[in-house]
Amino acid sequence: MTPPSAPGLPAPTLDLGGRTALVTGAAGGIGRACVLRLAASGAKVRAVDRDATGLEALAERSASAGLAGSVEPHVLDLTDLDAAELAAAGTDVLVNNAGLQLVRPIEEFPPDVFHTVLTVMLEAPFRLIRGALPHMYGQGWGRIVNVSSVHGLRASAYKSAYVAAKHGLEGLSKTAALEGAPHGVTSNCVNPGYVRTPLVEKQLTDQARAHGIPEERVLTEVLLQDSAVKRLVEPEEVAEAVAYLCGPQASFVTGTSLALDGGWTAH
Repeated sequence: MTPPSAPGLPAPTLDLGGRTALVTGAAGGIGRACVLRLAASGAKVRAVDRDATGLEALAERSASAGLAGSVEPHVLDLTDLDAAELAAAGTDVLVNNAGLQLVRPIEEFPPDVFHTVLTVMLEAPFRLIRGALPHMYGQGWGRIVNVSSVHGLRASAYKSAYVAAKHGLEGLSKTAALEGAPHGVTSNCVNPGYVRTPLVEKQLTDQARAHGIPEERVLTEVLLQDSAVKRLVEPEEVAEAVAYLCGPQASFVTGTSLALDGGWTAH
């Protein structure tokens, strides 16, 4: 088989014209950046989130930008697992991004929140993949990108639900890669460190309480302590990694985890 590009030639650009993508957690942060990046490459993007107002703003932003593709808002609570699976039917590119976080010691962690985190961040991706695979297999092509985290590779105290969900997502992604390979479907994780998103910003108070330090010290002494690069990752940087994994130059990349962690996992 001829490789997608010969040495010394420019890398192929990402052209998703005629493809349908689905991005969860699309109303803000990483999800919003992924929607805009994939739509800019020509995809028709189903933007899934429970935040109707945020999706409306995203649709307006994409329309005013004159992107090559389009954005279709889809209001959905991913705890409705049957609806999630149905929403993924006919999808060529699936980006499992939606997440939530609560920082508490295990003995204080509410069991109902633990259950919800695992439902949204692990069981829903399983159902979305399950819904997307028949179409992908039928056409012999598909891209699954799971937005994991450095916490899919390393644990942190006080994040039992989040760490458990991300570690589970890593295993699910690898299993999908092994099963999907004969059908032209790749499955990978991207693993950012702390990203400049509302999810991270909301952690400051919880982390300050858990560690017993002022909020202004949380960023440098807790969040970025193990990162060699002392800054937050930008959502657009994560979206570029997602786009790379959807492109022809990544056709041999599957079952792996792409870290964007500023050197965290180099320790």
